Amino acid sequence: MTTMLSSDLPLPKIGRGKVRDIYAVGDDRVLLLTTDRISAFDVVMAETIPMKGAVLTQISAFWFKELEGVVPHHMISAETDEIIRQVPALKDHRADILGRAMLCRRTAVFPIECVIRGYLSGSAWKEYAADGTLAGEKLPAGLVESAKLEPAIFSPATKAETGHDENITVARMRTVVGDDTAHTLESMTRAIYTLGEELAREQGIIIADTKFEFGKDQDGRIILIDEVMTPDSSRFWAVDDYKPGQPQASFDKQPLRDYLDSERRVGRWNGDAPPPPLPASVVDATSKRYLEAYKRVTGRELKV
Repeated sequence: MTTMLSSDLPLPKIGRGKVRDIYAVGDDRVLLLTTDRISAFDVVMAETIPMKGAVLTQISAFWFKELEGVVPHHMISAETDEIIRQVPALKDHRADILGRAMLCRRTAVFPIECVIRGYLSGSAWKEYAADGTLAGEKLPAGLVESAKLEPAIFSPATKAETGHDENITVARMRTVVGDDTAHTLESMTRAIYTLGEELAREQGIIIADTKFEFGKDQDGRIILIDEVMTPDSSRFWAVDDYKPGQPQASFDKQPLRDYLDSERRVGRWNGDAPPPPLPASVVDATSKRYLEAYKRVTGRELKV
């Protein structure tokens, strides 16, 4: 399977994120094409990570299937040949879309990242350590880094086109999307996380926190969209290695982050684009980390 930095399919391209290229399929569907691009500290690397796009697509497909009957979602198919059957214009591009494409219902996207935190880590820990708060709201005193939060905290954020998303209060979220929609988004977020955290734990993975996106389809339903509980949208920890009171090793782009941190410490990178070139060892280690995450979450090797 070849790696992909960018795509050029015979469909109208309507969006390009840090990782995904989005194509219109008529008026009511979209094709999400997940490349092997990778970003860290809000900078996209020049190198690709082999199999990353397939990992993200197929983990999402796994979760969408598990969530049938729990929440409605946008996935129509992530099977390459079925996508080609429904979108014949892609028949000469099978190698380009193999394993990394998902055909989805088109929605009007809510401008909110629905973050849920089962453990105190990352930006949430930094804010709590400094002020005892999360998005300005007080949390119980005496919590340690990586502490389990019971119940999990729903912590919405604004969606940023560039740079970091901003943590916001639920009250502010209500002013953006309305009271009823805010209630629905939180309820759906909790239902998805409850199921995902339970199933992942059975496979030896803690989903410490994760974020979801939702949209409204053409029938007016609120449905789950984008990616679901992947190494890019979530913080995965190994159950066996979990020790509260300290940072935890993650099943994601940690080898890349560690390398970039070392480059900053010695003054070879200032944190802005362009990033430093990635050694082959870092690319390989990061690819293996993503593949291991897929195997741990789904219980099987990735085959595309």
